[in-house]
Amino acid sequence: MSKRILAAACAAATALTLSACISPSTSNGGSSKDGKLTVMASFYPLQYLAEKIGGEHVSVTSLTPDGAEPHDLELSPKMVDSLSSADAVVYLAGFQSAVDEAIEQQAPKTVIDVSSAAELIEAGTDANHPSEDEEEATDEAQSGETEAHEHDHEGHDHHHEMSTDPHFWLDPTRMAKAATLVGDKLAEADSAHADVYKANAKALAEELNTLSDTLVTKTSTCKVKTFVTAHTAFGYLADRTGLTQVGISGLDPESSPSPARLAEIAQIAKEQGVTTIFTEALIDPKVAQTLADDLGITTAVLDPIESQTDASKDYTATMNSNIDALTKALDCQ
Repeated sequence: MSKRILAAACAAATALTLSACISPSTSNGGSSKDGKLTVMASFYPLQYLAEKIGGEHVSVTSLTPDGAEPHDLELSPKMVDSLSSADAVVYLAGFQSAVDEAIEQQAPKTVIDVSSAAELIEAGTDANHPSEDEEEATDEAQSGETEAHEHDHEGHDHHHEMSTDPHFWLDPTRMAKAATLVGDKLAEADSAHADVYKANAKALAEELNTLSDTLVTKTSTCKVKTFVTAHTAFGYLADRTGLTQVGISGLDPESSPSPARLAEIAQIAKEQGVTTIFTEALIDPKVAQTLADDLGITTAVLDPIESQTDASKDYTATMNSNIDALTKALDCQ
């Protein structure tokens, strides 16, 4: 064999070896260096679903940083560009306009919108799901601050874009339905591990439905049926348990309550025997604390789980903490 033929044979063998090393990540449907499916989630609850369902076969990144408020998320050009190379994006359409626009621009390979599985409720349907417009109109009519209020909201059209209540994840039953959808869609995106995704999604849905049963059982004997929250994030939880939520701020935590709204909440608290005003980690507790002080009652934390603020507690652990806080505040036997 000539030296030229021998060199060509070695080169071919080397190329074959390299291709064999590279092929697994491609066949698995993953685009990351380790062959995992690259998944981007728009905010924490969806990150939780993707991580639990994908397990070792996915690499998940949240577009909303830990401890950040997701309602008014702004994406850097780098984050927008990264969507185009993601294998899948999990998001809630209509919740974060920056994410909606980025997905439309970048057209990721697999787009998983959980809004249909979440069965969102129209804002303004009832007391647990008020619209921002309704709350603003009521406050303005009662306080005579229409002109100032309109001026204050210039450039904040997001307050009026929330036609549905997005906080579905605070009802574990709805969260379970979203888990099933995410499992099915990840299975389509990465057929090599389809059975794993579907099995993980099924197990997670069962766990979430059990959590929902616990929530309902533990709040079924509450003497107080109304709870006051920092913002109106707990409508789906209230629906699931038969309780009534009263929010200091509306669906958007950035909205500010008027004096008339605070007076209305104080009256409700007195009439319903409310003993606790609930605050949140991501919202300045000053207004809630002042209201509680005026009423001579206490404050406690009820986490809307919009972002992970404690790395040691995942979605399920935080929901269990919420259940404990509710049962204590509402005098549940």
